[in-house]
Amino acid sequence: MTKRRIFDSIITRLVIMVVCLVCLGTVIRYYALGSFLRQELSTVVQEQQQAMAGYVARDIDDKITQRQTLLAQLATDLPQAMLVQPAALQDWLRQHYRYHSLFPGGLFVTDPHGRVIADYPTAPGRQNHSYAERDYIQSAAKGSRYIGKPVIGFALRTPILPMAIPLFDSNRRVSAILVGITPLSSPGFLDLLQKTQIGHGKGGFLLVSPRDNMYIATSQKKMALAPLPPRGNNPLHDRAMAGYRGSGITTNANGEEEVAAMVTVPSTNWFVVAQLPASEAFATVGHAQLFAIKGAIIATILFALLATVCMYFVLLPLFQAAEDAERMAHGDMPLLPLSIRRRDEVGHLIAAFNRLLGKLHEQQGQLERLAHHDTLTGLPNRRLLADRLKLALAQSRRHGTHLALLFMDLDGFKRINDSLGHDAGDEALCMVTARLQAIVRESDTLARIGGDEFVLLMSHLDTQAAEMARTVADKCIAAMQPLLLIGGAKFKVGISIGIALDRTDSTADSLMQEADQAMYLAKYNGGDCLRHN
Repeated sequence: MTKRRIFDSIITRLVIMVVCLVCLGTVIRYYALGSFLRQELSTVVQEQQQAMAGYVARDIDDKITQRQTLLAQLATDLPQAMLVQPAALQDWLRQHYRYHSLFPGGLFVTDPHGRVIADYPTAPGRQNHSYAERDYIQSAAKGSRYIGKPVIGFALRTPILPMAIPLFDSNRRVSAILVGITPLSSPGFLDLLQKTQIGHGKGGFLLVSPRDNMYIATSQKKMALAPLPPRGNNPLHDRAMAGYRGSGITTNANGEEEVAAMVTVPSTNWFVVAQLPASEAFATVGHAQLFAIKGAIIATILFALLATVCMYFVLLPLFQAAEDAERMAHGDMPLLPLSIRRRDEVGHLIAAFNRLLGKLHEQQGQLERLAHHDTLTGLPNRRLLADRLKLALAQSRRHGTHLALLFMDLDGFKRINDSLGHDAGDEALCMVTARLQAIVRESDTLARIGGDEFVLLMSHLDTQAAEMARTVADKCIAAMQPLLLIGGAKFKVGISIGIALDRTDSTADSLMQEADQAMYLAKYNGGDCLRHN
């Protein structure tokens, strides 16, 4: 090892100052990586839920704080002399309400006993009505500003959120109470929570008030102002009611597994729940490349937190590499090999990461192919066929062309499996695939959707679509006439074909069903023939 190499070594420079940090970091990375690999996609989903819940919670907190600040300012500006002049007080409320839109449900002032003195906009039945039983009136009468329990408003007859603040006389006694009303459905208030769905419909947000034991608002409107379920139905919910804030996988009151995250709204002590059914969260396996990048980011962040100012200049190349990796993770730059700025341990680490990144690119391509192609024949599978069928339908309607769907099932295939075994059956399927591929056009899609069932999608056809489909079907039947030589034995395998042609009201599912039914009709008529819808 040369003197230059020793001088460039991070170990030589930091051996005394960071030996403990390196050991600790090594242990943390070891266990964190093990935990990450076990959690895999669940960890990613939980953090996503946590981030979304945090975003919604901050949005709600900002809007509540704005309303509290405005109400406090109005209470400071309200002249005490007007408390005995209802008409003047109502005019004062009107003048100030005109410049503020945070309380679309209105403002009103009550005496210390909760009886309304004046309000604006004037609501039927609110004048002189007593709100003494309301929690926000009772708390404000004791000298505390208070966010009341969401209720169905007495005057508005819709779910509202009341806020109250006491007004004090010169002797610091409560002389009146100023109340601001915000309907929960007000535009720009809880829209982000109420109008946002997570996933395909069942996921969403809940705004929970532990103090009032109720749902304030949800993505599913029917649950608004509903009481919370009893304890014991949802373990994670029970922990949240006890003060836990975080994320996890739990079973909800309906017995469905879901991923949930809870974040506090600081100004109210409410908490936001972001929930997503586990069936949606784990429907697909995340790409290993994303996990590798995530691990690199976490490791870099942990090291940066432990590093001191004196380490910064020594580890600058590592920080720059971490910044590039983070930009890749956020989609701000393409996933390209990181630049190697120095030939020390950091440079070797970046080079290894680049090699890993290249390997993951290769594995990603393999995973994408496995997800959309049959592993035995290499043909598109049912999922890819469904995507191409939907696209072909859209294109045919846009360009005025036609398409045909040929649903094919082999006749006599079971005899090969029963007599020679599944390996022979797989060999037969590969032979059949080769014969069919020799017939179809490059623009068509030949797919294997399971067992001995094949589907041929013919697109971009003209008005002679039916004749062209029958011609191709006849070729497929003819291609199956020669015997298959498997394991030294010859077998006759026929094919039954059902043809479905698109109509103006056709859908991907209806075409598949029609072709399937036509195929079964061909089977019923002895097989090795074709039928159409």
